[in-house]
Amino acid sequence: MDLSIVIPLLNESESLKELHLWIKGVMQQHGFSYEIIFINDGSSDDSWEIIKTLSSDSDAVKGINFKTNYGKSQALHAGFIEAQGDVVITMDADLQDNPEEIPELYNLIMKEDYDLISGWKKKRYDSVIFKNLPSKLFNKAARWTSGLKLHDFNCGLKAYKLEVVKTIDVNGEMHRYIPVLAKQAGFTKISEKVVKHQARKYGKTKFGAERFINGFLDLVTLWFFSKFGKRPMHFFGAIGVLMFFVGFLSAIWIGASKLYKLWNGLPNILVVDNPWFYIALSAMIIGVQMFLAGFLGELLLKTKHQQKRYLISEKI
Repeated sequence: MDLSIVIPLLNESESLKELHLWIKGVMQQHGFSYEIIFINDGSSDDSWEIIKTLSSDSDAVKGINFKTNYGKSQALHAGFIEAQGDVVITMDADLQDNPEEIPELYNLIMKEDYDLISGWKKKRYDSVIFKNLPSKLFNKAARWTSGLKLHDFNCGLKAYKLEVVKTIDVNGEMHRYIPVLAKQAGFTKISEKVVKHQARKYGKTKFGAERFINGFLDLVTLWFFSKFGKRPMHFFGAIGVLMFFVGFLSAIWIGASKLYKLWNGLPNILVVDNPWFYIALSAMIIGVQMFLAGFLGELLLKTKHQQKRYLISEKI
């Protein structure tokens, strides 16, 4: 099979039939063998009923229905498990991603041997203040942290080798950072392509400005796990030892100073009246706590087990 097109969605019933016809036309025009995998992420409208109708009319349409809304990352994870095509395309269901881009994305993966091609919506039809400017700041931070020179990490339109989606683990809200996850997994041929961005035709966006705050927090998490995820003791333990050492040296200095003044008959104060006493005590306590945090992190890594991240009520 040439292509698997993975489409997560939430309350997009108005656009599904039109999107399916558009994709079908592009596939037939270029002679691709394909499958479309719709992942219904707990929609409250009749999106799932429409998906079932499309599936009954076409063997190429498959569907996964979540019991409730688990988020885009979990939807992509479920779609990646089912995907069978040599090239996997992800796109949104709101008609803002253009299916006409798929043939060129396919050629970049198959003929140019890229591992991942990320779409770059160079010209956008979104709110400048609430989406465009925060997106630019977010992408700049992601480039600086990850080392990947991509302009649009969060673009839903991407193309992957099948091996990539079968290797990476998209969890939490890490769908924004799939190129970074791929890089960390050892896939180095990652690039981007300018793609057309369509104005939203139906409904309204499901994402608010808070997604950029969450995105920055996820970026910090991803950076931390890339550096210390396998050995948390290297981070917490190092800080803990340093803090304890600072506190210990401060305690020695306080004691030595006290003895020196007593020995020479100089005026002195009680140890508990010396502000350095509290600095030393706090540093030693924080140091021990940080060391224990690293130790507990190591224990969790040794004993962790896989848990189900979402529940599927039906597949077609």
